[in-house]
Amino acid sequence: MDKIRHVPSLQGLQALVEVADSGSFTQAAQKLCLTQSAVSRKIQQLETHFGVPLFVRSSRSLQLTVEGEQVLASARNILGQLITLEDRLSPQKRPFRIRMHVSLAVRWLLPKLSDFYLRHPDVSLSIETVATEIVEPASDSDAYILYLPEPSNDPASLTLFEEALVPVCAPGLSDLTHPLNSVDDLVRFALLHRSADKQAWIDWLAANDGKSLEDYRHIPFNLDELALDAAARGLGVAMTDLTLAQESLDRGVLVVPFGQPLRTRGIYSLCPQPSAASHPACDVIMQWFALQAGQVAS
Repeated sequence: MDKIRHVPSLQGLQALVEVADSGSFTQAAQKLCLTQSAVSRKIQQLETHFGVPLFVRSSRSLQLTVEGEQVLASARNILGQLITLEDRLSPQKRPFRIRMHVSLAVRWLLPKLSDFYLRHPDVSLSIETVATEIVEPASDSDAYILYLPEPSNDPASLTLFEEALVPVCAPGLSDLTHPLNSVDDLVRFALLHRSADKQAWIDWLAANDGKSLEDYRHIPFNLDELALDAAARGLGVAMTDLTLAQESLDRGVLVVPFGQPLRTRGIYSLCPQPSAASHPACDVIMQWFALQAGQVAS
């Protein structure tokens, strides 16, 4: 008789996917409602099961091994098939799951959700946020919103808005002694960055005849949300997308001190996954997002 083969734990496979997606045991633990040590044990159990290390760990990074990439691909496939089966067999309603960057959720989607639920009180959206600069699709998401450096040719994707970079700051940041009326005045203030590469400020300064990046003071962050909050507190001038800053501009928390928006060709795009089509509310959800994008009449 053939020897019974033990299969890896589904919880272990879930832990692997979450750690790989977030790049962090801590964030994976929060998503799974487990302790960090519990997630570490599940990964160790998988490594014991397969007899190979799945991650290369260092004090600064967490990277999948070649074998880890193979196990991850199988884990995504297995979990995706189980989710599809559950959706097909389970009669109860489930939320439509959308994955996006945390700053986009807070600054763009959250102010609009009351309108969504007024129009569709029987439909539930489940919003999953990530803090990584690149939003990767997850096996349990129906759609995801990501930033693209130029428009997409994918007919299934929906362009929500185009990127337009503007400097923003607190209304009282400048005064007669330290005015902020032109690009030349920026040398007196800290530049607040939404990402480590400082690319937004680099692009805007180049388009507005600004100085080299080395000529300014800098306060770096890794989120639009943090940079905008720092700007509202008077710490300096942030470079951000006009649409993401619009609610704060409308409330007077932030102002655009000078300059015209810089159109970069970048877009924020809603991309449905294959599982979206099986959700009974998919069409009305996509129509609502198209309405927010100004692509259909209200």
